[in-house]
Amino acid sequence: MPEHTVAPVESAVAGPHGPVPVRRYAPPAGATARPPIVWVHGGGFFTGDLDLPETHEVARALAAAGFPVVTVGYRLATIGPRPPSRRRAPSIRYPVPVDDVVAVLRAVQAEQSAQTDLPPGVLLGGASAGACLSAGAVLRLAADGAPPLAGVFFAYGFFHARLPELTREVRGLLRGRRKYTHLPALLDLTNLNYTGSVAALAEPFAFAGGHPLHGFPPVLMLDAESDSMRASGEQFARELTDAAVPVERRVLPGTAHAFLNRPREAAFARAIDLITGWAAGR
Repeated sequence: MPEHTVAPVESAVAGPHGPVPVRRYAPPAGATARPPIVWVHGGGFFTGDLDLPETHEVARALAAAGFPVVTVGYRLATIGPRPPSRRRAPSIRYPVPVDDVVAVLRAVQAEQSAQTDLPPGVLLGGASAGACLSAGAVLRLAADGAPPLAGVFFAYGFFHARLPELTREVRGLLRGRRKYTHLPALLDLTNLNYTGSVAALAEPFAFAGGHPLHGFPPVLMLDAESDSMRASGEQFARELTDAAVPVERRVLPGTAHAFLNRPREAAFARAIDLITGWAAGR
């Protein structure tokens, strides 16, 4: 995997809830022109930032492969209930994080359309909770009649308000602390914390899984072999296929959740190779 030495540039994009911090990674000088990528980190909706390896190191690797990359510092969901107080900022819940991602996507689309030296279209990618936000953003853009994306890729994402039932195979592969922290009941509570209400769990822009998906561009899905969220990825891939969306899905053997947050592991380089190879064909 080539090294990338171009320093990222900090900036912000105007959004409906205020400026959204972004970080821009330019490809090396002389690289073949590629479509820009908007990349969205994970963290259960309530943690993660632009310095997370899953954000920064992934963006560096994608930029080294020739893609302009914009990472999104979306607003994080408040943990637990917060009683109203004049001294406290309002709680952050859905749709605020999705709104932030959509705002950045629209800005990058506008910038890209104004440049004649770039291939048409914008690519969107997300990991874990960032994959969920990205899927919701795709449906929002389609519902609003925005220009279609060139493609979208997901890493160990979850897409359903309630985690689908785990197969015996997946249950047998779960290891380490995530065997307990990613129990279906805890993931479902995390989703409820993100939306703030049971009613919002059913909205397609919150969790795209189980809703019509005909607005989707071609999709690449990378799942971890030992990951309870793989159940959602498997079901979402079937739903995309049923909607006649072109889908390529890989389950990386010997991997656990958040392998893109561990750049020294072999799975990181393997995933970047799969993403860049797929993205180069959009």
